[in-house]
Amino acid sequence: MVESLPILDRVLQTIDDRALVLPDQPVLLMVSGGSDSTALAYLTSDLSAAGRVGPLALVHVNHCLRGDASDGDAAFVRHLAEALELPYFQYDIDIAALVEQTGENLEAVARHERYAAAQEALSNFCAQLNFPTSSGRIFVAHTRNDRVENFYMRSIVGCGPGGFRSMRYINGCIARPLLDVSRDDLRDYLRRRALDAQNDASVVLVRDKDGSLWREDATNAHTDRFRAYVRTTMVPAALERNPRVLEVLCRTMNLIADEDDMLAEMAEHIMTSDVQWRDDETCLIKPSFAQHQQPLQRRVAFQILQRLLTAEARVESAAVEAVLNAFSPDGPRSGYVANIQGNLALSANKRGLLIEPMNSFRVRRRKDTTKFCNNQRNKV
Repeated sequence: MVESLPILDRVLQTIDDRALVLPDQPVLLMVSGGSDSTALAYLTSDLSAAGRVGPLALVHVNHCLRGDASDGDAAFVRHLAEALELPYFQYDIDIAALVEQTGENLEAVARHERYAAAQEALSNFCAQLNFPTSSGRIFVAHTRNDRVENFYMRSIVGCGPGGFRSMRYINGCIARPLLDVSRDDLRDYLRRRALDAQNDASVVLVRDKDGSLWREDATNAHTDRFRAYVRTTMVPAALERNPRVLEVLCRTMNLIADEDDMLAEMAEHIMTSDVQWRDDETCLIKPSFAQHQQPLQRRVAFQILQRLLTAEARVESAAVEAVLNAFSPDGPRSGYVANIQGNLALSANKRGLLIEPMNSFRVRRRKDTTKFCNNQRNKV
């Protein structure tokens, strides 16, 4: 990434280098009204006008958490969509009520509802254009800053090696074209755009009722929230030591991502060659699994458990290690039995390691015991 390029060219380079979207694909922009997503709307609109990005629409999700301020965000984004002459979708979701009903973490609930709303809006937008939903993309305004914040957060709470890639440029239909620019870059761009708009009436620019170029969320400064603490305390301290820390860490994360992708491809090959699925709840890991290096074994075990457990479950490291412990360098440890996360049973013999629901394991064991007893009586 050439840092001296104009920001529009840098964003376009990211889109092209990472194959985020084709010029004719529909794109839904998730816009909160903050500086990052407001800049995303302007930049992507200019790219669409130049034929580099397909038809656009905006979606705003009002979490109804900040009263009049939340309504002000929605009004600003609606005005932005009107000024850019783009279709607009808005979802008002009472996140606080959902948190009270479910007892789940507020940020997790808000994230889930936000992306669910965006998926629905994308489906509706594509239908209006007679495009399949699968052809569409959702652009989100995550920046270098967000990626570095994630990196520090995961450093504190712990994660696997792949977790340190922090954010993917594209994940399914979700694409992040701003990951190679910083929040300061985007705010400088908005200020320059405001100056251009003073001299050129064709430059679209929207201000809120107070004259601001974007909306500020006061809760971003609440340091009792984990991300806000990292954003306001840890990242500024790192920038004091190295003013280029955002660029340096993102380059490091891209190197991690390249290696993570390579290991994921190798693990997928093992999944195909060494794992036999009997049904959706039961699989056999073949003896040949033992010949692979432990980091690859660990990835495969994680993927298997992720498939077997419920979608909401977080795979525990102890469960992964239990799978690995069923194998020695020479093959399966015959007689090995374990009960792990999700009430799954592990049982190994010379044919491999069977992973199945505990109820299935017990039924099978009773049948084996009955068969053994009958054979013994017949011998007598």
